[in-house]
Amino acid sequence: MDITADTIDHASLALLAQAGAVRAAAVIGHGGGWGVVVKCGNTERALAARRGAVRTFRKFETLVCYLKQIGISQYHVNAADFDPQAIKASRARPDASERMRSAFEAKAHTDWVREKVAETLSDPRPNIGHRQVMDEVQALIESKRKQHASKATA
Repeated sequence: MDITADTIDHASLALLAQAGAVRAAAVIGHGGGWGVVVKCGNTERALAARRGAVRTFRKFETLVCYLKQIGISQYHVNAADFDPQAIKASRARPDASERMRSAFEAKAHTDWVREKVAETLSDPRPNIGHRQVMDEVQALIESKRKQHASKATA
């Protein structure tokens, strides 16, 4: 079995394994990681990650634990294309770092908004209607326009 373009998600694979419908499984080394291809009936499918791409496990032991957990304990291992030198020494991902920074900024903004809403709700002063506020603002705008017009003609 080679890695195929057809994929299967975790939930479907777990259900098929629980039902005993997985006929064969192969752990295939590629680059610096390991993938899984399962055969159900006459169809071979690679395990997919959440975003749909083929899931790659960096460590063989992690993959073995995953397969045992879903009920697959026998499989064929093909390490022909596995390259231990391809495993990255660093797991730094600038895209993930940027996502985390954005998430923290969003949380800080949400907390700020919640704080302002709580302050407003706890304010004991009586509420002022929208129409009244808009009328007062419009009157202020008109008075400023008149002041500006009188300075321009003087």
